[in-house]
Amino acid sequence: MILCRKPWAAAIDKAVFPGSQGGPLMHVIASKAVALGEALQPSFKVYAENVVKNAKVLAETLISEGLNLVSGGTDNHLMLIDTRNLNITGKDAEHVLDSIGITVNKNAIPFDPTSPFVTSGIRIGTPAATSRGMDEEAMKEIGRIIATTLKSSQDETVLADCRTRVSNLTDRYPLYSELTY
Repeated sequence: MILCRKPWAAAIDKAVFPGSQGGPLMHVIASKAVALGEALQPSFKVYAENVVKNAKVLAETLISEGLNLVSGGTDNHLMLIDTRNLNITGKDAEHVLDSIGITVNKNAIPFDPTSPFVTSGIRIGTPAATSRGMDEEAMKEIGRIIATTLKSSQDETVLADCRTRVSNLTDRYPLYSELTY
């Protein structure tokens, strides 16, 4: 999305329409208007700050548990974990974490020696958990669960325990409770 005023507006309009931009798609315009309206609320600033604060705590916890973050930490809402020191591919890490109720994405790491369909890393973000109202203590628990799962990905007893821990955590922070940005 490009938001601008004169003198650039006419030049940008000419550059993107009709070649790059299609029909007006009113439902998309309406959803963008709602999202921008939410972003203007003071509560959204608090939410965004909490997303970043939660990401920092999650990153610190993962590092303390022996996981290798590609950037050594995070300054934003996400982090990339190099899973090679855990002897698990990004694809397998994605699947085992999904099996206990944690959603991540397999992701290539810089100079990844494996195929883009397999990868040597996973990408984790905190906006969804923060939207549920999860705080720094919850992030520490999530970090410990992720580390335990990836280190013991073949041990069904450990995975069952981690699945229970995820369930307990999500029960404390229901998906459709009142939003607390």
